[in-house]
Amino acid sequence: MDKIIGNRFKKILVATDGSENAERAASYGIDIAKATGAEVYALYVVSTEHAGTARTVMGWTDAFEEYLANKGGAATGYVQNLGRDAGVKVEPVYLRGSPAEKILEYAEESNIDLIVMGTQGLTGVKKFLTGSVAENVFRHSKVPVMIIR
Repeated sequence: MDKIIGNRFKKILVATDGSENAERAASYGIDIAKATGAEVYALYVVSTEHAGTARTVMGWTDAFEEYLANKGGAATGYVQNLGRDAGVKVEPVYLRGSPAEKILEYAEESNIDLIVMGTQGLTGVKKFLTGSVAENVFRHSKVPVMIIR
């Protein structure tokens, strides 16, 4: 793999939501980092896209915010454990906002060379109505994006 990739990637962003596909993507990101000596940043975004509706309809509370923060800790912790097992240092990053926007902003501000992320593989009407974080990142990123199904 090193002959193919070389030392092109110095900073890899692994965007995670803790899902099975995100964990699979994290494994790829760690493998690439190991082969290239890249730094890895495990990014979890607490989505605020639907927070207003959730607060009104579902009674969004501080406890729910805490739940999401804990979920982010578990998601980035998984990536850190993969990194530790592979001898790759992983720095966890937590942000709040629109996931696609925050991933893109962080990648640009931090001079990321590669974004690695999973997808839920939404299709049809659901994808049309909700969009896809992975698709939005892929379409708007200024750096290569590896999306794992």
